[in-house]
Amino acid sequence: MGSQKLTHLDDAGQAHMVNVGHKPDTSRVAVARGEIHLRPETLRLVKEGLLKKGDVLSVAKVAGIMAAKRTSELIPLCHSIPVHQIEVDLMMDESLPGIKIESRVHTTGKTGVEMEALTAVSVAALTIYDMVKAVEKSGKIQNIRLVEKHGGQSGDVYNE
Repeated sequence: MGSQKLTHLDDAGQAHMVNVGHKPDTSRVAVARGEIHLRPETLRLVKEGLLKKGDVLSVAKVAGIMAAKRTSELIPLCHSIPVHQIEVDLMMDESLPGIKIESRVHTTGKTGVEMEALTAVSVAALTIYDMVKAVEKSGKIQNIRLVEKHGGQSGDVYNE
């Protein structure tokens, strides 16, 4: 397990942005997953492209990518870092029923891209909810979590 100290709190317990200037640039990757549970009828409408707002999966994918690029504007103490690649995959799953979401974010830098991967999944899920809410307001966004992290001082992490 990592450090037992919260890095975003100073010695006085006040929130602060961590100084990563001394850290070397390393290749970093983070993978996050989540899902949105929908009624089977709603999932069918998504699959058949029958929702008034358009192609749900394409819009949610682009929203996730855009959100990952702007993570530092959303999370107060998150560093603004160059992101080299963002992948957002959405898979309809009738066994949920719903849509599984996975993001993979790559960079070379002084700090990781876990928050960018988590933000991509979160905003993709929120976008799906927004696009289906005219026909279903009971969709459940669930289980958003980091499943992999590679690079940096703490090394590889697998959470699944």
